Amino acid sequence: MKKALDILREKWNHSDFRPLQKEIIEAVLAKKNCIALLPTGGGKSLCYQIPALLQEGICLVVSPLLALMRDQIENLEKKNIKATSLDSSLSEKEMILLFDNLQHSNCKFLYVSPEKLQSDLVQQKIKQLKVSLIAVDEAHCISEWGHDFRPAYTKLTVLKELCPEANTLALTATATRPVLEDLNQMNLLEEALVFKKSYFREKLAYQIFDVEDKRYKIKQILTKINAPAILYTSTRMQTEKWSQYLNREGFSSTFYHGGMTNVDKSKAYDAWFHEQKKIMVATNAFGMGIDKPNLRVVVHLDFPNSLENYLQEAGRAGRDGRNAFAVLLKNENDVQRFQERLKNQRLSVAFIKKVYQQLNQYFYIGKGELKKDIAAFDLDLFCQRYQLQRGLALSAIKTLALEGILVFSEKNKKKSRLKFIASSEQVLKYAVRHPSADPLIKTLLRNQGGLFENFTSICEYTLSKKSSLSKKEIVSGIEKLQKANLLSYQPSNNESTLLFLVPREDEKTINAVSKNMVKRQANKDAKALKFLEYVNNNKICRSKQLLDYFEEKRSSNCGICDVCIGKKKNQKKEVERLKKVILTLLEKRELSSRELVQHVDEDEQMLLKTLRLLLEEKNVKLTGHNTYLRQV
Repeated sequence: MKKALDILREKWNHSDFRPLQKEIIEAVLAKKNCIALLPTGGGKSLCYQIPALLQEGICLVVSPLLALMRDQIENLEKKNIKATSLDSSLSEKEMILLFDNLQHSNCKFLYVSPEKLQSDLVQQKIKQLKVSLIAVDEAHCISEWGHDFRPAYTKLTVLKELCPEANTLALTATATRPVLEDLNQMNLLEEALVFKKSYFREKLAYQIFDVEDKRYKIKQILTKINAPAILYTSTRMQTEKWSQYLNREGFSSTFYHGGMTNVDKSKAYDAWFHEQKKIMVATNAFGMGIDKPNLRVVVHLDFPNSLENYLQEAGRAGRDGRNAFAVLLKNENDVQRFQERLKNQRLSVAFIKKVYQQLNQYFYIGKGELKKDIAAFDLDLFCQRYQLQRGLALSAIKTLALEGILVFSEKNKKKSRLKFIASSEQVLKYAVRHPSADPLIKTLLRNQGGLFENFTSICEYTLSKKSSLSKKEIVSGIEKLQKANLLSYQPSNNESTLLFLVPREDEKTINAVSKNMVKRQANKDAKALKFLEYVNNNKICRSKQLLDYFEEKRSSNCGICDVCIGKKKNQKKEVERLKKVILTLLEKRELSSRELVQHVDEDEQMLLKTLRLLLEEKNVKLTGHNTYLRQV
């Protein structure tokens, strides 16, 4: 521990240590509540790590993602600093043992998700710890106006009771004024000092290209840069397709999305981070806490939903302070697709009412009744029964949870896995002898590769959508094939739970919170509109536009975005044109600069600049009468 402290103290006094970080650390050590708005790559983690190591007790870090927790813990352990996390896979017995160890060890950091903090057992155990500091990472998740709102973040106020002696540091890379107002109103952050660093990134070039052939442009970019990169797409399917395409073209890539198992996500992340695969193709599930300093380019193949998302994702490039690029590729179809996607994701109050009524029907709850038990819930089966689009239904259920109508616990520990243990010949013969099994066998063989070689992840719900079979029939059919010793099947453990908090009153229940729902949807629409304005505005410097959105003013242009570069090119063309005009006029007689301005009807500064260039090139000379003469 002493060695770790010496390392951090040395870094604190090092000239590279940022002044704002030092201010934040000093305020935290003075037991002040603080809100720190630091851009991606701004060194947020050091702002709580150093104070935690310089005082007694444990630092409780609230973090939204498992990958983010794991990354932070690995970095601390490399410095011989003990840290641990409350993993969702831990049993109750394992959790009790973990907390016992915390009380009798020199572990300095406990990472926990906001959802895990809602557990009575976890709350009881945290109360027994000596917590010196609460660090709320990705704090914009607290606000419903934030771009990654997590309802569980609003319940962090319980930490005030559990850890009354601890002060709080809230950290985020993106926060507009409404988000900051929500943070200030939180009881955990009473009288909080606000620290804000400029969002301006001097060496990060924001560039938007209009291209018809995105594949060609991507190859051009990746070949030229030849360094670690992230490509963001809007769908899970596209991550896999783009990765396959890049690998065929000789690039080294992998992919990452929310539908993968934690094991597969870890493998993809590690392969990219350690540069066995230089290119990561991902949805925005590959997000918070990505800390790879030499990432040179982030490319958006589709539009993100907001400028907050875009700034955070793009800002992962160039964290080492060297030149980097944030590229967005678009064509005339992208705006239409973006608008259609938003329309398809839009939740009306009527649709939420419908889902709420169907949930009550699903659990056989009568009007005026309240189901008090926690119920197992299969989202896929629910969607299939009522013919609902899964994504929209999930969003509606999360909205109901947000409004305090129910508690929804979404579990997705692992996907189902399957492997044929009989030969392909035996399987096909079985299908002939048992015609009822033929549709399922064909569905499996058409949609899943490698089933005879290795255990392969499958999604029963997806398979049902690709066939005429229901999910229940898919599962039943696979179980029959397993009994016939044709395959080995390991079903998933992804059953969610629901707990209803209020009696069923249908219209009345939803009408009471409908204004909140409408307001939240309007906020999403406004954010989308702002992003479209940014994409379509090729007159104002990209950095200026982004800074303006976060109410930060900058007088000078960045000089490296597509808008600034375009202006430089246009200015160069204008100077060349003006040179020809001036030389033509000076062919006939000598003229002063004032006379040239009258003849050319041009901006005087531009004309004088062009005359200086012509003098340097010795195409004209200045006479003793302050007139210009063409040199022959």
